[in-house]
Amino acid sequence: MLQMPAWVALPGRVSRRYRRAMQPSPDPALPTAADVDAAARRLAGVALRTPLLTSPVLDALTGARVFLKAETLQRTGSFKFRGAYNKLSSIPPAERAGGVVAFSSGNHAQGVAAAARLLGMPAVIVMPADAPRPKRERTAALGAEVVLYDRAREDRQAIAQEIAHKRHAALVPPYDDALIIAGQGTTGREIVEDLVAQGLVPDIIAVTASGGGLTAGIALAVKARMPQARLYTAEPEGFDDHARSFKSGRREKNAALTGTICDALMAQTPGEMTFAINRALVGAGAAVSDEEVAAAVAFAFRELKLVVEPGGAAALAALLSGKIDVKGKIAVAVLSGGNVDPELFYRLVA
Repeated sequence: MLQMPAWVALPGRVSRRYRRAMQPSPDPALPTAADVDAAARRLAGVALRTPLLTSPVLDALTGARVFLKAETLQRTGSFKFRGAYNKLSSIPPAERAGGVVAFSSGNHAQGVAAAARLLGMPAVIVMPADAPRPKRERTAALGAEVVLYDRAREDRQAIAQEIAHKRHAALVPPYDDALIIAGQGTTGREIVEDLVAQGLVPDIIAVTASGGGLTAGIALAVKARMPQARLYTAEPEGFDDHARSFKSGRREKNAALTGTICDALMAQTPGEMTFAINRALVGAGAAVSDEEVAAAVAFAFRELKLVVEPGGAAALAALLSGKIDVKGKIAVAVLSGGNVDPELFYRLVA
């Protein structure tokens, strides 16, 4: 008979590890599982509760029972809306007139723009000039002012900080922020709740990683409730800074600035806050080739009828390629986004 995790037991039987996770972090700047729970309350009725999808074909290919968290169906097409809304809604109404400034290659941009529109705040988004056209267009369509920069020669954070200073606006970083991390963590909270409802406990959860905010948030939510679950990051080859950082014990930096179809996963190094969490709760990662990512994008379209962008498919690619071995396990892969350039998508699935 399946033994349910301690977090769903009666009061008084909650595990010591869960109680510790719910307590304030030793570092007051770092979020905790309690912050993820608070974010879930803010997001209730605003963010979509995305489904856990299954596929007999995927199970047969991997030899596992696999669940896919479809954040491709989230508002703005990625998980980023969760963190953005949690951050912006936490700004006191009296301080919202100056608006917000963010920097992003696309998904965080759209998440912030959508959250700002819902809350009646002006938004400026600093985006690379080579960001996929649909991401730039959707960000502008959501009412944000888009400022383009050269990814290879300019510093996006410095540009955003200067704009925020001039406009007296709040800076909304893409991942290294406690409220952003907590908002992304609601993804993991839903994963646990939905598996528990089926009487299941995950063995492995694979998460796409760029700056590490989604991974950190999910790790906080999952490990507090199901400490036996193992989490892995999935990144493009050449941009596997998390995997290398886990091995060295320090934040490693990628040599290249561009050079993968996974445009959403090209952060240069793990965030300081995110790595502090992920080093303790995750600690392992896999790197997938562009060819393996392309195969995952095509698989999601043909077998699942889902549009998944390359960066959003890295975790699925890691499972399909065997880079993360899930044979005989209950596994979850997060499909983190679906905002793909139509021409690239056609080439990947044709």
